[in-house]
Amino acid sequence: MTRIAVIGGGRIGEALIAGLLEAGHAVRVLVVAEKSEPRAKEIAKDFGVLTASVADAAEGADVIVLAVKPADVEGALNQITKIELDGDREQLIVSLAAGVPTAKFEPKLPAGFPVVRVMPNTPMLVGEGVSVLAPGKYARAEHLELVRSILSAVGKVVVVKEHQLDAVTAVSGSGPAYFFLVAEAMIDAGVGLGLSRDVASALVAQTMVGSGAMLDRSDESASELRYAVTSPGGTTAAAVRELERNGLRAAFFDALGAANARSIEMGITAE
Repeated sequence: MTRIAVIGGGRIGEALIAGLLEAGHAVRVLVVAEKSEPRAKEIAKDFGVLTASVADAAEGADVIVLAVKPADVEGALNQITKIELDGDREQLIVSLAAGVPTAKFEPKLPAGFPVVRVMPNTPMLVGEGVSVLAPGKYARAEHLELVRSILSAVGKVVVVKEHQLDAVTAVSGSGPAYFFLVAEAMIDAGVGLGLSRDVASALVAQTMVGSGAMLDRSDESASELRYAVTSPGGTTAAAVRELERNGLRAAFFDALGAANARSIEMGITAE
């Protein structure tokens, strides 16, 4: 059984709490630290969990999850390091703060204290996220396995090297926004073709859900699945030709490149 302290009661922190409780994860004690008192009371009421200060939540926790904004990492870490952390007892810090490298944490922690950095994405709010783990200098295989078991409560888990997290941020961390933008454009186009907004929204949402499920479950690549829908000379071919003519593929290359560059810039700033 694991004692988990979740520092930060925002949407990501709440999603993790809900996922752990719904999945019946072997949590001995789940404590949440949230600086907004009304929000802390709301979480305690909704989930029946303990709330405490950052230091009190972290003290004695097996896993300390930092689910705070990057700007709040420094303050939270200062509070955590006020307590007697015990690296020998296999305490572990898991950071969900975007763009903050493990090198930001390790010098402030006891020698050899393990840190695992995570890039989640917002579909974890509905249990369908993807969390990408990167071990810090002192994190071992068993630490990664523990974090994997925790985050699998809210979706799939992938492990990469930390230097790849900027690319991960560009693809999956920011990725939901790209899908929502595409959905928004398709809905507006459907309305322009005479559908009601409700009908267009339902069609687009379920088409995205179903297409994602096919991509996830099929042995075929995205290209092969697209070819299967695109009959020669048909309606899909006409639409895809226009998307390509208008530079959709190039726009995604540029967009993900910009997100990757910004993630690198944020990491340099954090350091």
